Amino acid sequence: MKKQIIYLSLFLMSLVTLQGQAVQESLPGAKEISNRKTSFNLEEIKVRWKKAALENCTGVPCTGGTGGSFTCGTSTVADIDGNTYNTVLIGTQCWTKSNLKVTKYNDGTAIPLDASGGTNGITGGQTWSTRIAGAYCIFDNEASSGANATNYGFLYNWYAVTDSKKICPAGWHVPSDPEFTQLNNFASPDPGHKLKSTSTLWRTPRNGTDNSGFSALPGGDRSSSGQYFSLSNTSYANFWTNSPYPFSSTNGVQHSIYYTSNSVDVYSENKAGGSSVRCLKD
Repeated sequence: MKKQIIYLSLFLMSLVTLQGQAVQESLPGAKEISNRKTSFNLEEIKVRWKKAALENCTGVPCTGGTGGSFTCGTSTVADIDGNTYNTVLIGTQCWTKSNLKVTKYNDGTAIPLDASGGTNGITGGQTWSTRIAGAYCIFDNEASSGANATNYGFLYNWYAVTDSKKICPAGWHVPSDPEFTQLNNFASPDPGHKLKSTSTLWRTPRNGTDNSGFSALPGGDRSSSGQYFSLSNTSYANFWTNSPYPFSSTNGVQHSIYYTSNSVDVYSENKAGGSSVRCLKD
């Protein structure tokens, strides 16, 4: 028993000695401390802060897509056309607060405008349904300066949404189905209420509370046949995701909010259809 106590005491003494040596060896000397004080200057602090900002936009200033300091919820973001969008922080996601209305991809390439088919979209030689590349339109083929474009933004087909040239501002993207689902889950219960604007642009009975700040408006859509729907009775807000619909080569995933619904519906929509787009910060 005495031998065991002696061995244990010797072991503890050696451990303390080793730890003391390790701590002593890890401590910087006076010269090194002086060098660190000299080298750790204001420029290094700026670089480290900027790096932290780029890695985590929540709680620190971030560099936005257009450059400069960015704080989600108070800063705006601009697209390549110069349109500016308010932003909103919902959970850990930073969203644009209004629908996209850009006419060019981020490399400057024009997104074709399809104003065929008259005010209903299908009168006399519409070409919308035949497109297999990116395009956009404005509800009822109204002018870009009209109320529909001003209130609801533009409608894009899925090909524009997923084009590698990108339609959202630099540093932003069209959300995937899981990312949109994350938004819905954060706004639960009753995401249909919390994501809808309280605006009178919605038909009655209006039940939007906009507790989330997402401020969805009933922008309607354009079907894959070219016809305009829903805006005339202001009943739907339809948003593209960048996700293809499983087991379908012709359809993509869309999230929709109905004027009386307390939920958000997920649909399989033909890629030639036109819907609104919101952008999510990378």
